[in-house]
Amino acid sequence: MTQSVVVQVGQCGNQIGCRFWDLALREHAAVNKKGIYDEALSSFFRNVDTRNGGDGADIHKGKIFSLKARALLIDMEEGVVNEILQGPLRDVFDSKQLITDVSGSGNNWAVGHQLYGCRYREHIVEKLRRMAEHCDCLQCFFVIHSMGGGTGSGLGTFVLNVLEDEFPEVYRFVTSVYPSGEDDVITSPYNSVLAMKELNEHADCVLPIENESLFSIVSKIHQMTNSGKLGSTLKQNSLLTSSAGSIKTEQEKPFDAMNNIVANLLLNLTSSARFEGSLNMDLNEISMNLVPFPRLHYLVSSLTPLYTLADVNVPSRRLDQMFSDAFSKDHQLIQADPKHSLYLACALLVRGNVQVSDLRRNIERLKPSLHFVSWNQEGWKTGLCSVPPVGHSHSLLALANNTCVKPTFTELKDRFMKLYKKKAHLHHYLHVDGMEQSCFSEAISSLSDLIEEYNQLDATKGAPRTDPSRLKIAM
Repeated sequence: MTQSVVVQVGQCGNQIGCRFWDLALREHAAVNKKGIYDEALSSFFRNVDTRNGGDGADIHKGKIFSLKARALLIDMEEGVVNEILQGPLRDVFDSKQLITDVSGSGNNWAVGHQLYGCRYREHIVEKLRRMAEHCDCLQCFFVIHSMGGGTGSGLGTFVLNVLEDEFPEVYRFVTSVYPSGEDDVITSPYNSVLAMKELNEHADCVLPIENESLFSIVSKIHQMTNSGKLGSTLKQNSLLTSSAGSIKTEQEKPFDAMNNIVANLLLNLTSSARFEGSLNMDLNEISMNLVPFPRLHYLVSSLTPLYTLADVNVPSRRLDQMFSDAFSKDHQLIQADPKHSLYLACALLVRGNVQVSDLRRNIERLKPSLHFVSWNQEGWKTGLCSVPPVGHSHSLLALANNTCVKPTFTELKDRFMKLYKKKAHLHHYLHVDGMEQSCFSEAISSLSDLIEEYNQLDATKGAPRTDPSRLKIAM
């Protein structure tokens, strides 16, 4: 059994992380009735004997003493981290897992990356090494951050560089939340494009998430709930409501429902690594099967059925509908339509009471309507985990390496150029030591190259399938 470490950076990263750890604990509690520390729990949690004070020794078998998350919490403002430490999850973290400052990065990528990166590099490395030492077989780092702010984009991508330097053999999966066009941070296009260059170069897989998509998903669920289509009310222990299952009963925060969707994405992504299944899919297999070219590692994710995120009284929809939904634009976590774009590869991670035959039948049914690149017509990877999400019979996470991410990047480039042509707000960045104007031109060049690679692939769409010529053997 392998272990993974979650590195949550900035306000957004820590808020999503908070939801992830809450839901992960509930998911394991639903499966692990006897309170025994097992291999599934060990993938994200340590079992620590804290009775004698001090660091406490890890206990690998037997009953659960004190679970500690395999997580590093980084933020240059203390607010969100302090909130977590005073909330119901406080016992899952200790002070050795935190790196905080008080002044924040002022929505400035350069402050997060150059200033705080240099200042905290040794702390970050030391804490990451300590976490790695507590793992028997460290397989993956998950970095959760936003692209628009200063700490998330700047320090988040700095951490990514550190991970590549210090742990080159360990996979780096990044969940990046992209700002919307109406973002209230005026410099977010700069921060996002500067961060994109680092993601292009140092991540193994990136799961882009758009705030607008999350907002529309949550709005739809609320709409359907209020109209009575999904039963009259949300139950108290719904996965969509944030305070669900926790000690506090205070009102949920505006972003909690959106953050829960991202947390569910990560839970489904790692379910095969944590639980038994007839077709287990390891995290390294996702990168191996879905990323044919090193820079084209952006995977579009969709979750279905969406109402599994809201625990409401409805009969289960047919399985086939669940598969159809995964390929419709309403269920994507970025605003994209993969069905009308080109697939390089696709992974389906199914949880619950689903048979391999159901998977195969639906792939065959959907295949004719999807455009796959000519050299990878059979580019499907499937995983079947027998443990469904809490309170539900089945779920599906689809991960598509698809050219439909291109409009997100093109829009980002356009928003960047609007500011950059006027050199607006540039002086805030150039005041920071180590930051030069060439950083901006290199970043936009990197993004333009990425968009061009997607353009070249799109140009092959609809081309006849060509089988490679066979090797001739001289007689």
